[in-house]
Amino acid sequence: MDKTKPTILFIIGPTASGKTALSLDVAEHMNCEIISADSIQVYRKLDIGSAKPSLIETKRVKHYMIDETDIDDRGFTVAEYAHRALNYADLITNSGKTPLVVGGTGLYVNSLTYPLNFSSAKPDFELREKLASEELESPGILHKKLSEIDSITAQRLHPNDTKRLVRALEVYYTTGCTMSDHGNDFINAKNAECACVPIMAGLTMPRKVLYERINLRVDDMLSHGLLAEVESIVKQGYDRTLPALQGLGYKQLIAYLNGECSYDAAVEEIKRDTRRFAKRQITWFKRDERIRWFDVSQIFGQALTDEVVKYFSQGMGDKTI
Repeated sequence: MDKTKPTILFIIGPTASGKTALSLDVAEHMNCEIISADSIQVYRKLDIGSAKPSLIETKRVKHYMIDETDIDDRGFTVAEYAHRALNYADLITNSGKTPLVVGGTGLYVNSLTYPLNFSSAKPDFELREKLASEELESPGILHKKLSEIDSITAQRLHPNDTKRLVRALEVYYTTGCTMSDHGNDFINAKNAECACVPIMAGLTMPRKVLYERINLRVDDMLSHGLLAEVESIVKQGYDRTLPALQGLGYKQLIAYLNGECSYDAAVEEIKRDTRRFAKRQITWFKRDERIRWFDVSQIFGQALTDEVVKYFSQGMGDKTI
């Protein structure tokens, strides 16, 4: 193990797989502090729909990369995430603790565990607004455009994932290279150096079980005030094309509040799109052979915590665990 680089632990997996609960238990056992790898949790005011940890949970274990920027920040990039997260990892390591990254945003995880380079793709806010407006006027147009210039990235993005479609097109239009040219190097073919030593645990379960958990989770978010949260955001006048508001739950409920669909249709769309998102998360992470997978339908509770702690400890060189 390279002692000159920080060791970073990871708990990753699809939405609703139980990452938060496990991460709190593991963090307490291993003297960790948590860095979120969720592309919506970075925004303030987006609490229920992003499943941010509660005040009680953040008191149990200190969290980073949550509420990092405002909803109307159009310039928060993967490169900015990696810069801040790695700085927090150094801060945690220097305090004598171990950083534990938890989340399901694949590109955020990859920005820490692979030497991907998006630094040349500077934000172009005028272009972003233009592209987002085009999608509102003609749904599906961005995915069609991306398919013509970068089929690799288009295949992994859902046609409704406006935020990432806009970013992929922005990368191409501002640099002349596609998103897949800039990164997506899952085997590190260029043999570039990684900024940390990652030890990665992934949570998995049968697809049917996961989809049932997703449906229940959406119902739970709604019962805890997700619609009121979205109503408050709309009343504050935020532009619906903002990247922050492309998140699951927010986009669909804004459409409902604007009279574009019924409430029931919006809820069903949230569930359907979340299931599709989870499927893409699984496909993304399964390509990474460094991840040790734990089937949470077979092992759970304290037994799961013990197994993950054992795996992490052995990876860090503690053979007595």
